Amino acid sequence: MIRAAWPAPDNVVALTTTRHAPAGTIGASEGAYADFNLAQHVHDKPLAVAANRAALFHQLQPQGLRRIQWLNQTHGTVVYRPRADVQALPDADAAITTDIGQALAVLTADCLPVLLCDRLGRQVAAVHAGWRGLCSGVVANAVAAFDRPAQQLMAWLGPAISPQHFEVGEEVLQAFECQFAGPDTAVIRAAFAPITGHAGKYLADLYQLARLQLKSLGVAAIYGGEYCTVADEDLFYSYRRQPQCGRQASIILLRDN
Repeated sequence: MIRAAWPAPDNVVALTTTRHAPAGTIGASEGAYADFNLAQHVHDKPLAVAANRAALFHQLQPQGLRRIQWLNQTHGTVVYRPRADVQALPDADAAITTDIGQALAVLTADCLPVLLCDRLGRQVAAVHAGWRGLCSGVVANAVAAFDRPAQQLMAWLGPAISPQHFEVGEEVLQAFECQFAGPDTAVIRAAFAPITGHAGKYLADLYQLARLQLKSLGVAAIYGGEYCTVADEDLFYSYRRQPQCGRQASIILLRDN
């Protein structure tokens, strides 16, 4: 597992799993999903996913874990608030909580996971930000859901596809330009590097697009963004590299001080 490298309060636990089982455990997934897939929707064996999720739960229990909230991610903008008495799998791409021991998880295999907390360690959020969700405002919705102003928040950008491997078409650039028209248009365009000899094709910087949005919202403390799910084949699943693959989870929770 990869711990978030950020100056979050001591009671905030933030991490991303990899395709390898945590030390002391054995991953149950095989083949293209080997060995620690945590997603139920990718046609892996259900018993293998259940075993991996149980191993993850056991691994995090000593850090105060009581529950994990999973989401049915739809590339949308809904922010869900978990309740202990509701065992639901909501259609949402972000979750936020103030509950001690309530972990929030998002699954990715190239999309960008964004973990958020306030500087006092009283509230946390997890966001699944593919380019569609990012463009539509899922990060903005998550920031707005906090009880505290954006200036008091910090963000960690988990493993995602790097700009060296994220080829997109003109429609993606235009979608961001339309959504963020005005003085930000030039800044947004700078996150799309034209591919020489391929008109209408760009290498998009998902990390930079997220940073620009967070800064525009007032979140100045932004960390992470140094991994590439495509290039780091030994560490991460990548849909762009191999469509039949598992998913890693980015998780955040509050524990007792």
